[in-house]
Amino acid sequence: MSELPKGWTVAPLGEVCGQPAQRVPSADEDFTYIDIASIDRERKVISEPQRLPGAEAPSRARKVVEKGDVIVSMTRPNLNAVALIGEEHNECIASTGFDVLKPIEVEPRWIFAAVRSAQFVDAMCDKVQGALYPAVKSADIREYEIPLPPVAEQTRIAAKLDELLAQVDTLKARIDGIPALLKRFRQSVLAAAVSGRLTEEWRSAARKGPEDQGFAYPLRRLGLLARFIDYRGKTPEKVDSGIPLITAKNIRPGYISREPREFIRPEAYEGWMTRGIPQVGDVLITTEAPLGNVAVIDIKEMFALAQLAICLQFNESFLSSFAAIALQSPLLQEELVRRSTGTTVKGIKASVLKEIDLPAPSIDEQTEIVRRVEQLFAFADQLEAKISEAKTRIDRLTQSILAKAFRGELVPQDPDDEPASALLERIQARRASAPKARRGRRKTENA
Repeated sequence: MSELPKGWTVAPLGEVCGQPAQRVPSADEDFTYIDIASIDRERKVISEPQRLPGAEAPSRARKVVEKGDVIVSMTRPNLNAVALIGEEHNECIASTGFDVLKPIEVEPRWIFAAVRSAQFVDAMCDKVQGALYPAVKSADIREYEIPLPPVAEQTRIAAKLDELLAQVDTLKARIDGIPALLKRFRQSVLAAAVSGRLTEEWRSAARKGPEDQGFAYPLRRLGLLARFIDYRGKTPEKVDSGIPLITAKNIRPGYISREPREFIRPEAYEGWMTRGIPQVGDVLITTEAPLGNVAVIDIKEMFALAQLAICLQFNESFLSSFAAIALQSPLLQEELVRRSTGTTVKGIKASVLKEIDLPAPSIDEQTEIVRRVEQLFAFADQLEAKISEAKTRIDRLTQSILAKAFRGELVPQDPDDEPASALLERIQARRASAPKARRGRRKTENA
């Protein structure tokens, strides 16, 4: 550890934190249970604790937490499931999967800052044991050494951290809301594309006059526009390597993912693909689980098509790229759902899909629509990439702020502060005289 500011010292967490009391919930009480899943790992807060009757208490429900305690998950420390206990969770019961740190004369927010730092996470990851259930021990956590400022400075630093990290959280919330806005933007673009609004000015310029009121594209049946290559109802034999198999799982909204990777035997390809060979530029649509994912084929290598997906090969009067836009639009997606059948899993038959009407602009206008949609989607993609970069920078900002705090650079030092060494002496004396943590079952009011 680098040189510490004057008046600071170093101490293991176990030296400045006590142990929690433990008890078994009474069968006739209701209690709030905090398990690992209750922690919002991004915000480092308790977000979804359970309310349980004592008779149904899990065997791990034992550790009593109080305001000011800091809980640290001992399983999968890389996920850093930590939280500071507030008034609303005072005297709740936490899982034994947590180490409960009870600060002794130390600012709880300082302990909380220490256990959410990258240095703490890295140190715990180095001590992980077990592959299927990676975890650290309470002793590993409590042996971790933290810089310890004078208690007055701890309070000043904690207040500054609250201020700065609240600003970071506000930035995160704003950034996190942008993907939903972009999703709505893309849906609006698709809706405008099939309604005629996207190319309204283009049509007016072409006609040298204003747009007709009540304009709507003519409609044509999908079954008349495209040839259907359908392999539903059959499951090919899958092998570890060979010719790639594209299933409904690979067809995502607007693109084809190569994950999961599945294959069929090369010698089985011709016998399997008897109904037709998908080509680059054709449109794939899923008919069930999930329903209505649409993507244009961009795979140049040979591949096989599995069940629950249909390949649409459009005739020369209709652009497949425009068809993909139309089929992804809210209007057509709603139509797919409306015509689907099934209770648990919704699906649509090929015969029903053929009866769906698609808007049918002229080829020239289809070309213009595709150009504009691709341009607007490219803008959204660029913005998403910038958002991803911004999120990375914000995550680094949190750790940068914490690092400055631990170096004593966040607030000025006060030479009149009692040195941390005196604080440690008091803590050691208090620990020596403190009774052991209580264990057992809480008495009921009538007991």
